[in-house]
Amino acid sequence: MVTDWDAHWWLEEVARDPTFEEEVLPLLIDLLDPRPEHLYLDGGCGEGQGMRVVAQSGARVIGCDLDATLLGHVGGPVVRSRLPSLGWLADRSVDGVFLVLVLEHLADHVTMFEEAARVVRPDGTLAIVSNHPAFTAPGAGPLIDPADGEVSWRWGRYLEPGTSIEPAGSFNLTMHHRSLGDLLSAAARAGWMLDRLDERGPGPAARNRDPLLAAQHQIPRLVGLRFRNARRP
Repeated sequence: MVTDWDAHWWLEEVARDPTFEEEVLPLLIDLLDPRPEHLYLDGGCGEGQGMRVVAQSGARVIGCDLDATLLGHVGGPVVRSRLPSLGWLADRSVDGVFLVLVLEHLADHVTMFEEAARVVRPDGTLAIVSNHPAFTAPGAGPLIDPADGEVSWRWGRYLEPGTSIEPAGSFNLTMHHRSLGDLLSAAARAGWMLDRLDERGPGPAARNRDPLLAAQHQIPRLVGLRFRNARRP
């Protein structure tokens, strides 16, 4: 099995960028609301930050990822596998699945929703933290008015499925864009019922560090989704 990105770049990126700890992980815990007696799967767990913060609640957590280098940093139960396949997990074997900055890197989001619905027990949870579709749309980006410095947002090709390429160390990452409507419809077809949708702009700490981000405080950067598995027992 061959990895398709630069694990060392990711480890360095996480170490120097506090956004994950300040914004992403708190949103995950808020959405997932992990229970001590429950078993959760971290899909695309990377080096295990999400696993560790969920485990602090007393919950049991397993992870899966493609990259062996990152899995070596987890320090917990993991399986090396490529999403969206979860064929190594039995039906209804976990209480919840969470995906953190993963869905936008999967070419097949439909199968991801279906596989998660298969392995999660009825009424179980799927929690997703992702780059907001307004941010992932090809051609999207900030627009700065030279007259007064006001920042607005170019939506790009928001309504069309598309991809963009982002540099990631020695590799380029493909970012898959789908509108929010497309994502919610795909989840519903797989049997997921939307329980919560949370849109967030740059957090206070990020705005303090970067004046451009401060000017974008009303522009969504992250989206958090919580679903309940509506499939019958």
